[in-house]
Amino acid sequence: MEIASYWKNFVAGEWVDGGAGRLPVENPATGEILAEQALANAADVDRAVAAAKACHESGVLTKVRPVERGRMIRAMGQYIADRAEDLAELVCLESGKTLAEARGEIRNTARYFEYYGNQAETLEGKSIPLGAAYADFTVLEPYGVSAQIIPWNFPMEIAARSIAAGLATGNACVVKSPELDPLALHVFGKAAEAANVPRGAVNILCGLGHEAGAALASHPDVNQIVFTGSVATGSAIAQAAARNIVPCVLELGGKSAAIVFADADMERLMKSVRSGIYLNAGQVCSAMSRAVVHESLHDEFVERASELAKSIPVGPGIEFSDPWSGMGPLISEKQRDRAEGFCIRAERAGARAVAGGHKLNRLGWFLEPTVFDRVDPQSEIAQNEVFGPVLSVIKYRTDEEAIAIANGTPYGLVGGVFTRDIDRAMRTAKRIRAGQVFVNEWYAGGVETPFGGYGKSGYGREKGREALFNYVQTKNVAIGLGQ
Repeated sequence: MEIASYWKNFVAGEWVDGGAGRLPVENPATGEILAEQALANAADVDRAVAAAKACHESGVLTKVRPVERGRMIRAMGQYIADRAEDLAELVCLESGKTLAEARGEIRNTARYFEYYGNQAETLEGKSIPLGAAYADFTVLEPYGVSAQIIPWNFPMEIAARSIAAGLATGNACVVKSPELDPLALHVFGKAAEAANVPRGAVNILCGLGHEAGAALASHPDVNQIVFTGSVATGSAIAQAAARNIVPCVLELGGKSAAIVFADADMERLMKSVRSGIYLNAGQVCSAMSRAVVHESLHDEFVERASELAKSIPVGPGIEFSDPWSGMGPLISEKQRDRAEGFCIRAERAGARAVAGGHKLNRLGWFLEPTVFDRVDPQSEIAQNEVFGPVLSVIKYRTDEEAIAIANGTPYGLVGGVFTRDIDRAMRTAKRIRAGQVFVNEWYAGGVETPFGGYGKSGYGREKGREALFNYVQTKNVAIGLGQ
C-alpha cells in the first residue's frame, strides 16, 4: 500500500494540524521514517474536549433510541472491516508486529464495534419495590466526556473497545493515540464520518504523554478516563483524576504465571507458550511471562520451550503473513534495549539463558525469542514486567508452592493453569489472584469476556458486557404517590 507522508488529527469532525508540530513515525523493522503525524498540544486537547462536551450536552447521542446508536457503531465496524487488508499492512509497518498478527488485530477491532453496537440497546434500569406509597426506578446515564489514552502495543484493538463501549452508552470520546504507532487510528475518524456519527462524538489526536496526555487526564471537563499502559503512568493518571473526582478504568501491567501441573498436555502447552510469550514479540500486558513448572516436567518443559524459541524466525513483520510463522521487532530501540537489559542482568543474577537473550545484529529493533531457566521467584526478571519475548521458568514441588509463586508479585492481570484434572484446575483458578484465568489455553476467551486486573494491574474491566458499566452512572428516581 502507499502510505501518506503526513497524517492529521480528527477534532470536532474536522481534519486538523497539531499545535506542537509534526512527529516522525518509525518502521521498527528498519528504523526508517514511515510518515509524519500531526502532534497535538494542550490547546488541541482543549478544543477536542470542548467539542466532545458540546456534543454530549446537545443530547444528540442520548435523544435517539439506543438501537440507532447501535446501528451507527456497527457501521463504523463495517467500514473498518471493508478496509482490513490495507489497515493490517499499515499496523504491521508502524508497530512491527507480523502481518498475520496485524490482520488479527483488525478483525478484533471490527468485532468490538459489532459487539458493542449490538449491546447498545440492552442496558436497562430497574424497578425497586418500596410499597404502595412509592414508585422507584433507576436510569443508567453516560458520564459525558470519556477520555481514552491508548497504548502502542495493540493500538487499534484497545482504541476500538473503548470507543465502541463509550458510544454505545452515549458518551462522547476524546482519544489520545500512541506516539509510536498512531497512523492507523485515523480510520476511526474516517469511520465516524462514513457512519454519520455526530460531530464531536469521536475525536482522535496524537500527542506526547507529558503534554497532551497529561492535559487530557487532568482536564476539568473530562468526566471519565480509560487508560491502558504502565503502572507508573496509570498511577499519575489516577492522581490527576482524583483531583477532579473523576472515575477511571486502569488496565496496567502484568507478570502473569502459567502453573504447569505434572499431568499437563505438553503439546497443547507448547502452543500456548508460542502464543503466550512470543505473540507481538512479547509486548502484551497479559503475556505468559512466567512458567511455574512441576519438578517432574521441568527438564522436558525447558528443552521443548528452548527448541520452540530457537525455531521461531525473526524478521520484518511484513514477511510473516501466515499465523505463527515468525516474530517481528519490538516497537522501538528503547524498548528493545530495555528488554535486553533485563536479560543481561538476569544472567548476572544466576539465571541461565537456554535460548536467546540478545538483540540481533541487524537493522531494526529485534530481540531473540528467549527462555530463562533457574529463575529465582524473587529476582528482578521474575518480579518485573519485561514487555518482550522473554519467558522465565520456575520449578516447584507442591501445589501450595506453585500458587504462592504465581501470586508472589504485585500484579494480578491474568494467570494460567495447565492440567488434565478439572477439579484441580477449578481449585487452582479460585486461588490465583488475577482478573482472568486461562485453563489449558493461553488467551482463551474473546471480546465478550471481561478483562482487567487485581493489585497493580489496575481496576475496572474492559471487554464484555461488564465493561459498559464503567461508562454509565446510576440515577435513582423515587416518586411519592400519596394516599
